[in-house]
Order: sequence, then C-alpha cells, then structure tokens
Amino acid sequence: MSEFKILSNCCQSTNEVEGKNLTDLDLPIAIIGAGPVGLAAAAHLIKYNQKVIILEAGSEVGSNILTWAHIRLFSPWKYNIDKAASSLLEKYDWNKPNLEDIPTGKELVENYLVPLSKIPELKEVISLDTKVISIARKNTDKMKTANRENVPFVIYTEQKGSLQVIEARAVIDATGTWGNPNPATSNGVWFQSEKELKDQIFYGLPDILGENSKRYINSKTAVIGSGHSAINALLELGALKEKYPQTEILWIIRKEHVEQAYGGKERDALEARGLLGSRIHELVDSGQVQVYTSFQIERIVGEANSTLKIVGDVRGSKILIESINEVIVNTGNRPNYSFLSELRTSVDFATESVEAISPLIDPNLHSCGTVRPHGEKELRQPEKNLYIVGSKSYGRAPTFLMATGYEQVRSIAAYIAGDIETSEKVELDLPETGVCSVNLVNSNSEINKKSCDKDTCCS
Repeated sequence: MSEFKILSNCCQSTNEVEGKNLTDLDLPIAIIGAGPVGLAAAAHLIKYNQKVIILEAGSEVGSNILTWAHIRLFSPWKYNIDKAASSLLEKYDWNKPNLEDIPTGKELVENYLVPLSKIPELKEVISLDTKVISIARKNTDKMKTANRENVPFVIYTEQKGSLQVIEARAVIDATGTWGNPNPATSNGVWFQSEKELKDQIFYGLPDILGENSKRYINSKTAVIGSGHSAINALLELGALKEKYPQTEILWIIRKEHVEQAYGGKERDALEARGLLGSRIHELVDSGQVQVYTSFQIERIVGEANSTLKIVGDVRGSKILIESINEVIVNTGNRPNYSFLSELRTSVDFATESVEAISPLIDPNLHSCGTVRPHGEKELRQPEKNLYIVGSKSYGRAPTFLMATGYEQVRSIAAYIAGDIETSEKVELDLPETGVCSVNLVNSNSEINKKSCDKDTCCS
C-alpha cells in the first residue's frame, strides 16, 4: 500500500499543495469491503485505469460469505460473476466454472473471489484486517459546506491495533449488512434478555448438518423468519430429524398464512430458489414442522431449566412457546452507517436504504424479488463522490441479488471515469420470482398466486 497517501499518525499532514484541488490529485478511489460487489467495483474501475484501494475488515476476501460457506446459493454462476471481473480473470488462465452450476458460499469464494484477489491488478491494492472506523472530509466537519467538494476524504482505519488514515478522492461503501442482524422481536428492538442468551440463539445460517450439528440433534429448535435463510435452516433441520427423530422443529413467522412464505415455487425463474419453496411446503404438509403464523414476538427469555421461552402476540392474544433448546433467527439484517456519520448521506427512514431506490425495493410496496435496474444517478449521495452499493444500498429490504450490485458498480465506475454515456445505460436482466403477490380469499382460504408478467409489478 506504499503507493497510497497513508498517515500512520493523525497529526501528520499530506497533500498540502497550495492552490490545487486536492480531489484532483493522484489519490485512489477507496472501496470498503472485499466481497463480490466490492471486488467487482475494483475490476470496473481498473478497466478505466483508475487507481483503487480495497479495505477489508476480515482476514480474507469474502469473509462474510465464509460464515455461510456450507449454503448453496439459489442462483447459478452466470448471475454471480461480474463481467469486468471475468475479463480480468480470463487474462490469467482462470478455471472458469460451468455457468449453469449453482455454487455454495465456499465455492463462490474459493473459485471466484480468491482467484480474482490474486491477479496482479488487485493483489497489491487489497488491505486485509483493515477495519474502517470513520470517514470524513479533510479538515472539514459535516456542517461545513464551503469548498467541501474540493477536499479529499480521510478514512480512519484500524489495522493490527494501530490507527492509519488514508486519503481518497472517492469512496464506494460495499460493506453489506451481513453480521449486523435484526433481533427476533417483531418491533425490531434489541432487549438485553435476548443479548444475554447468545449461547442458545444463532443469528444467520448455522451449519446444522456439519460443525454445529450437536446443538440441534434431538433438540427443540425454533426458526424465526420466513425468507430463504429460514427455509434453508428448516430444510437442514428436517434432514437432521430423519436421522434423529426426537428433533423437534418449530417455525415462527409473522405472516398470516404459511403459504405466503413458499414463494413462486415452480414459477420461479431460478429453479433452485423455487425448489426451496416446494420442499418446505412438503415438509410442513408432512407434519415435520410445527408452524406458528401471525406470531409477533415480544421477548425471548431464559427459563430456570436452561431452556428458552418465546413471548408473543397472535391476533391480540398472548402466546407463550416454552421449553425451547435452540433458536435460529433469520429476520434479516440492517446496515451500519456509524462510520459514515460525519458525511452527508441520504437514507430512507423506513427501509434504511439509499433514499432514491427505496420505492423500488420497499417490501411494503414491491413484493417481487426483482427491482428495476438502477445505477449511479440513483445511488449518488449528497456527499459528492460517495456511493453506498450492494446489499447495504438496499438497507433492510431483503430482495438484493449480486447481479444488481454488479450493475450498480458498473454504472458508478463509468461515471467516476467520465464515461457518462455508459453510466446511463442499463445492462441488467434479472430472473423473476414467479410470484408478485399473494391474494388470500378469506371465504375458502384458497391461495391465488399471480404470476409475474409485463402487466404486473415486476415489469
């Protein structure tokens, strides 16, 4: 990293060039996060001969993905490989995977992200074990407007216990939301009782059939959530129950009807995603899973016998689910904006997404798993040359796909490099979920699923 403007002491000063616009000097574009979208951003910028630096808090690229390495994605390789990244890799005898195969998280990292991180163009610009603490404008606090756009960003990082300050002319935040989970409670509030039970509550995707299996064998486990992560956990618990019949599985969802969680099934353009819905439907119908619908969780508390009790409300009535051994919480994640607090950002108050794209992704308004393509124009922040991309740009909304992130950074890279015409083009084709909405007919409880077509919300 010696080629970049780095201060190891906060009191030192660099780039004091009288009369020059500091953002026009030879400073890098800083990318925060070395996941798929962060590395794709670097690949697109390198395509335009832009200088970049990548800051990753983890000890290796794709660190967040490796926490669910055992999980198979529902989208095939063709949706998970960025075009600019692929072009770089193909220059170095890359063993390209079959684009129709569906990778696990481990395969995504080992067969794509790691080879990408090792090519000469990227190897020297990735800084691992580098946690971003805060970002500001040089000698300019959030309140000051005059000349704000003409001074560089200063990025305060912690690396192996020491503080470093890095200057950059642009910042692309691709840190995602993984590792910052929502609590189990329906109102989104973290209670101390839930925090104190961390040894029995798993947030995310445990390896139920592998290294975490002892926690769940012949245990009474409650899975909270109705998305793909929850369904994955339920299916693995179902497989565990086949070998250990005393294993009990509870599924707690806020939805009024469990059918609402099944998705498009065979109508889903992504076969693996649709298959999840079909398989969980079968598991529920077979009686292997006890389902609690319309359940609004108020608290999770510990009981005297070291089990857990979930306190909730179902249609106005207080309900207790007792004697639970383990809880798996899949209620989504939320973005961390703390290190951007001294910059001017535009964030939607409800979704916590980039404000301009909130109407496209708000699950209260948009029930499809796809979103209209968007790029630099929608993602630009009030703070010039600051962009929030990837799953973090979606905030708490759960409908993000990697291909969407790749399109975001393609557009942003083109804009930063001055290729405005290319930045305004749309180069994204996403698969539909197969279901736009679920209409519940109260008279006979039949489920009427509307297929996505050009006349529905997916257009």
